[in-house]
Amino acid sequence: MTEEQLPKDNEEQKAEQQSKTSTGLDQNVAGLLSYLVGFVTGIIFLLLEKENRFVRFHAMQSIFTFVLLMVINTILGMIPLLGWLVSILIAPLTLVLWIVLMVKAYQGQYFKLPWIGDMVEQQLDK
Repeated sequence: MTEEQLPKDNEEQKAEQQSKTSTGLDQNVAGLLSYLVGFVTGIIFLLLEKENRFVRFHAMQSIFTFVLLMVINTILGMIPLLGWLVSILIAPLTLVLWIVLMVKAYQGQYFKLPWIGDMVEQQLDK
């Protein structure tokens, strides 16, 4: 019997099932793409992906995170001078957060942000 003909053990089957997504992409690629255009791609992947918890987690975390950041920036933009300065300081931190979230998703990690990650898990458990 060749290696290809041998039945797969349970661990291999589980790993294969976990990496499959409804979109046909690997779960780590779909998780990364959930963050690519902020909440827009988060919504797209949340609607497309029905089975894979990893992709749904990152899609929902993307939505919650980037909507919150957009609201904060909008409010700060309405506050003259001080709000504008704080907004300018937050912009590079947002960029770093965006990159970290994409890298962690691509590495296959459930990288949970404080508060937002907990809210996302509560939503997924419903």
